[in-house]
Amino acid sequence: MDAYGVTDTVGGAKAGRGQGRGWPEAEPAGSGVLVVGAGPTGLALACDLARRGVRPLVIERSAGLFPGSRGKGIQPRTLEVFEDLGILGAVLDRGGPAPVGMAWREGVRLGEHRMFEEVAPTEQEPYAEPWLVPQWATQEALLARLHELGGEVSFGTALAGLAQDAAGMTAELTGADGAPRNVRVRYAVGADGGRSTVRRLTGIGMTGERVDPVPLVVADVAIDGLDRDNWHLFAPAEDGSRGYAALCPLPHTGLFQFVGQYRGGRAEPAEDEVRALIARLTHIHAEDVREVRWASDFTVNAALADRFREGRVFLAGDAAHIHSPAGGQGLNTSVQDAYNLGWKLAAVLLDGAPETLLDTYEHERRPQAAEMLGLSTRIHRGQDRRGAATRQLGIHLRESPLSRETRTGLPEGSLVAGDRAPDGRRDGIRLFNLYRGPHFTLLAVDTDLPEKLPALPHLRTARIGAYAAYGRGLFLIRPDGHIAWAGRSAADADDLADWAAWFAAPTGRTATPAPACP
Repeated sequence: MDAYGVTDTVGGAKAGRGQGRGWPEAEPAGSGVLVVGAGPTGLALACDLARRGVRPLVIERSAGLFPGSRGKGIQPRTLEVFEDLGILGAVLDRGGPAPVGMAWREGVRLGEHRMFEEVAPTEQEPYAEPWLVPQWATQEALLARLHELGGEVSFGTALAGLAQDAAGMTAELTGADGAPRNVRVRYAVGADGGRSTVRRLTGIGMTGERVDPVPLVVADVAIDGLDRDNWHLFAPAEDGSRGYAALCPLPHTGLFQFVGQYRGGRAEPAEDEVRALIARLTHIHAEDVREVRWASDFTVNAALADRFREGRVFLAGDAAHIHSPAGGQGLNTSVQDAYNLGWKLAAVLLDGAPETLLDTYEHERRPQAAEMLGLSTRIHRGQDRRGAATRQLGIHLRESPLSRETRTGLPEGSLVAGDRAPDGRRDGIRLFNLYRGPHFTLLAVDTDLPEKLPALPHLRTARIGAYAAYGRGLFLIRPDGHIAWAGRSAADADDLADWAAWFAAPTGRTATPAPACP
C-alpha cells in the first residue's frame, strides 16, 4: 500500500494507450510480469507473453515510442523470430535490402564497397541477408501486434522502486502526473536500455570498455542532391583532423541515417550542428540538408551485465549488454533475449514448469551476448568483418542444461540438440509454419512417432519423410525454435519422457497433430 492507500495487483495488461497514466486493472495477487521499457526488447517480450496468455504490464517513461532509426539492421535470425511473432510482413513492407556501399574521398567517388557478404537464401535458411528497417518502424510493427494480442503500453510511466519477497514483488511506479502507485507482480524484466533503472535498483554491476574514444552523432536527415542507390561512406582525413561518416538511405522514408565522428569535442546534436557536421565530414553543403528529423550523440562502449537475473528480476537488451553499432548486433541480440525469456516465463506462470527453468535464461543468453559484444567490437576496430556470425543463424545452445542429444556416432556437421531447427518443406508441411506459435513440436523425420508422447503442454506432432538437413530421427523443438532433445527413433521415447519430466505438465493435456501447411 502506497502513501495514498492504494495498492494495485496486476498480471500485466490493461495499460492506457498513448499518453497519460493508463493504470492497469487489478488482477489476482502474485500474477503477471512487469516489463520496463517499450523498445524492441520490451515490445518483443510483451508480444511473446501476450500470445501465450500472459498479460504483461509494459511501462515506458517516455511519452511515446523512440523516434529514431538507430537500430536499423534486422539480421536473418531476427527475421525468423519476427515471422513467429506475426510481424514479418509489416517489417518486410517497411524495409529493404542493404544497398551497396559507395566510398568517397574529397567529393570523389572511389568505387563500390560491399557492406555484407552476398548470401542466397536456401530451403533451410529462407532469410539470408540483413533487412534495413528504421528502428521506429520496427517498434511500430511490434506495438501494433501487441495491440492485436490485447496488450497495451503505459506511456509516461516510470519505475521508482522494486521490492522482492517470497510471493512476488512490488513495483513503485510514477505516472505523468508525478503521483506514485504500487503494483504487484510475480516477475519484472528490465528492458529499459543502457542506463537501466532496473539494473540500478537491483544492484547489478556492468563491466565493459570504451570501444572508441571519439563520440558519434547519429541523425535522420533529408538531403537534396544525393542518390539513394548506395550506402555512402566517407573516409576520415589522413592527418586525423576529420573523422569518418556514413549516410545510409532509409527505405520508404526519403531520409538518410547519418552517422559521423566528431573529433573536435562532444557534439550537441542540434539541427544546425548536425548540418554543420555533415558539411565538415562530407562534400555535402549544410544548406542541402533539408531536414533533421531526429538526432542523438553517444560514445561507443561495449559492456556486459555481471548477471542477467537477481531473484525475480531479469535484464534483457541494452540493460544487459551494450554494443558498438558497427556489427549490427545490438537490437538483434536484444530481441533474441526476449524470445528466449518469454516462453520460459509463460511456462512457469501458466503451465506448471518449475522456477528452475528461469535459471536457464542467463545460462543460455549471457554467453551469447558476450560473444556478440566481442564480434561487434572487432568489427568496429577493423579486426573482423560482417559475415556468417553477424547473421546469427549459427547461434546454438548445445551446452544448455535443456539440450539433450542421445544419438552417438553422428557425422561431423550433423544437426544436434541445441541447434536452431532449420526450415524446409516436406510432405505438405512447411516446418516454420509447424513450429510457429507457443508450443513444443515433436518432429519425426523418416521414422515413426512414439505411441506414448511426452507430457509437455501445447505439444504438436508431425511426421515427414527423409530430409538431409535433419537426418533420420526424432526432434523435440522448443517454443523458440531450438532443438531441445534428439533421438534416433521411437525406441528412445523413454529418454524423451525423462527429459520432459522436469516440466511437470498439467494433466489432461494432449498433443495436437499438425495440419498440412502450405
